[in-house]
Amino acid sequence: MKTITALMLMVLLTACSQSAPTETVESLAANPERLKELRQQCKADRAKLGDALCNAVAEATHKRFMGNGTPYTPEPIPKN
Repeated sequence: MKTITALMLMVLLTACSQSAPTETVESLAANPERLKELRQQCKADRAKLGDALCNAVAEATHKRFMGNGTPYTPEPIPKN
């Protein structure tokens, strides 16, 4: 009986733990309003939102700022 109670308690505690973020970097980068809202929340209380979500927010912000990541390569200067 004690093992069943302990098992039920473990299942209950596992169900109450913080789950993985449902929002991906791509979904956040595609939704600037939601990204802005989450950036403000991460700045105010990162512990409440969790590192995983705030890291995804930072990566999505970087992705929106930098674009697709293609580096700028200047044209060579012609020699005279």
